[in-house]
Amino acid sequence: MKVILSTLNAKYIHTSLAIRCLKAYSEKDFDIELAEYTIKDPVMNIVSDLFQRGADVIGFSCYIWNIEETIKVIDVLKKIMPEVKIVLGGPEVSYDTEHWMKRLANVDFIVVGEGEETFHQLLQELEGERKFHFVYGLAYRKGEEVILMPGRPKADLNELPSPYRFAEDLPELGKRVVYFETSRGCPFSCQFCLSSIEVGVRYYDIERTKSDILYLIDNGAKLIKFVDRTFNIKRDYALEMFKFLIENHRGCVFQFEITADIMRPEVLDYLAENAPPGIFRFEIGVQSTNDPTNELVKRRQNFAKLSRTVTKVKQSGKIDQHLDLIAGLPLEDYNTFRKTFNDVFALGPEELQLGFLKMLRGTGLRIDADKYNYTYMDVAPYEMLSNDVLSFADIVRLKRLEDVLEKYWNSHRMDHTVNYLIEREFVSAFDFFQEFGDYWEGQGWQKIGHQLEDLFTRLQSFLVSRATKRMEIVLGLMKLDYFLNHKYKPRKIWWEHTLEKDDWSSYMKMVLQHPDVLLSPVVADVVAETVREASTQHGVQASPSSATDVHPAMSSQQSQPYREMIPAFASLKLGEKELQKHAVLDILPFSLEHILSGGSPLTAEGRTLLLVVYQQNEQQKPLYYTMPIGKEIAAI
Repeated sequence: MKVILSTLNAKYIHTSLAIRCLKAYSEKDFDIELAEYTIKDPVMNIVSDLFQRGADVIGFSCYIWNIEETIKVIDVLKKIMPEVKIVLGGPEVSYDTEHWMKRLANVDFIVVGEGEETFHQLLQELEGERKFHFVYGLAYRKGEEVILMPGRPKADLNELPSPYRFAEDLPELGKRVVYFETSRGCPFSCQFCLSSIEVGVRYYDIERTKSDILYLIDNGAKLIKFVDRTFNIKRDYALEMFKFLIENHRGCVFQFEITADIMRPEVLDYLAENAPPGIFRFEIGVQSTNDPTNELVKRRQNFAKLSRTVTKVKQSGKIDQHLDLIAGLPLEDYNTFRKTFNDVFALGPEELQLGFLKMLRGTGLRIDADKYNYTYMDVAPYEMLSNDVLSFADIVRLKRLEDVLEKYWNSHRMDHTVNYLIEREFVSAFDFFQEFGDYWEGQGWQKIGHQLEDLFTRLQSFLVSRATKRMEIVLGLMKLDYFLNHKYKPRKIWWEHTLEKDDWSSYMKMVLQHPDVLLSPVVADVVAETVREASTQHGVQASPSSATDVHPAMSSQQSQPYREMIPAFASLKLGEKELQKHAVLDILPFSLEHILSGGSPLTAEGRTLLLVVYQQNEQQKPLYYTMPIGKEIAAI
């Protein structure tokens, strides 16, 4: 009997841990192949591939993102392979299982919940006496009747074989995301989440876990994403694993879901002192800062402690943080969600994910949907459309906000510009993204694509339309961001170049003759901070140009230790030909250092020479340097 285990992943780079767990448990007794596709693959391509492989049993792992596409595949498969047995499993079909059996006539069996032992026993019965009433955790058909067997006790995790050591996975290991679990279950009871249904947390033996991770790293894994619902629920376990990963990462990146308000100070201190920059990523589900909402959905959360954790992690500069919000929770209207958004954005996460409530089968919120007058999609992903405090019109507006949030914040294309606009020109972050999102849709831009230049010109159009003040500063920051978005010297710019050729040559000549005059961003920060401190001590406001008086004596070692170190321009030892090929230069009509260090735009007098150099480091990141100009150039 040949068995194929399949799923439709969201993207090609994703891998399915579920079907690997099933194969690892049953491959000793059965001929099992893995077949992964994506939800973007044409149905006929998937069906043709499965048909050519040939199988007696085909199992599909089902989630909200792939169930409808999976159904299309199954319906065609049964037409051309009516004898094949179709088995479904996964969270999407483990709840309301009778509904699925009645809706999907082409499905023969559904494995409910944890599947390794149930699926193995099902295969034994298919090959043997076919006494399916002996298989706990199974739904099957008996004539026209649907039979739902009682659930199966949870497995001893340490008796399950490793799903991470298949030879066929090795060639692609470094090109795809490896999903890894060190535990199963969740200690919390959030009513919008399926994890709340499974009580308790079970762990794999830590030495076995370490061995599997080393095997993956040794064989080229580049990104390992832990699927544990709360990686840091056990302090000692988390700390030991963090230490192990730091000592053995060899360039691999690890992503975790953590609960920030229970992160212990000693763990944070250890990470701040020992974690190499860039190897850890934290995903933190905040969802809402509205206390009545959190209480109603049984989500225990101390936002003050969460904020301390996020802030400390951010200050270390070692770990990127991805914070999640959910719009549409009970008692969270448009105005309270605005506060939630601003509360979380103020923490400065590298990524802020705005999601919309999914009314998942089996969750408490779906069961109680009528209490809060929820309307939602009938088919996956069951996204809410409205409730008693949030109208569909509100949802539409928040969708616009989400769109520009992804384009302009999470993409990190305009960090300098967006930060300035939020701090200086808009009431709050929420108001910036909402107003821009409304304008974006009003222009019909959601219907057409965009290139990098379009993002800049469209932001400029929006800002001009609302008569934004001090546009010369905004445009200067947009130029900086545009230059920093390229690996190579850009061939075109989206603004009208105002620097004459003779002026450009003069500035370049000055840069070559006096390379030590240019400030790197780190040094510029130190200079600005020193000037601010000095001015505060003497009760006066320093002029922007006074920063240059301090520069020759400044060392980048005095900057905050977590800032990326930029080499001094003089150390690059670039000649005229190299600058012509690899550098861009512009003059900004204000003090850039003053603005970037948080100074008021009202006191940003002066001008700044901006020089951006490309292809001077292994990471192919552009390097930028600045110098206040005016009297300084005359002196030179």
